[in-house]
Amino acid sequence: MKIAVAFDHRGVHLRETVLEVLAGHDVVDFGTHTDEVRIDYPDKAREVGEAIQRGRAERAVLVCGSGVGASVAACKLTGIRAAICHDTYSAHQGVEHDDMNVLCLGSEVVGPSLARELVDAFLNATFNGGERYVARLLKVAEMERTMKNGEVTPA
Repeated sequence: MKIAVAFDHRGVHLRETVLEVLAGHDVVDFGTHTDEVRIDYPDKAREVGEAIQRGRAERAVLVCGSGVGASVAACKLTGIRAAICHDTYSAHQGVEHDDMNVLCLGSEVVGPSLARELVDAFLNATFNGGERYVARLLKVAEMERTMKNGEVTPA
């Protein structure tokens, strides 16, 4: 599987752990490699989101300090279904029911051991494809099409 990864200056603390789990996958690495320079999570969210949109990656793992900012920013991109997950149930269920394509983690919230489990659960899950799940995703896609700046656009 092609997986994009990105870390801001706080998320970089889980970098090696995440990359270990991704061994054997085709990784598109958007950095960062150090916490010495401030890197803003919206920039990293855009890079992984655009990689998915352009077909360079199927899924992504995006890490900031809490996971919240990364999730908020990534969800602004059309077709990106990102969620912060700090438990394994959400990491696999988000894919199975919601076709989540970006896993957001908080390096200040989860440690290396749990991060391994979360990435593994995310990668090993597949979208259920059931009628009710597809219907919900179509509603989300409709929202993306008909709303701009969080408001309904005129018809």
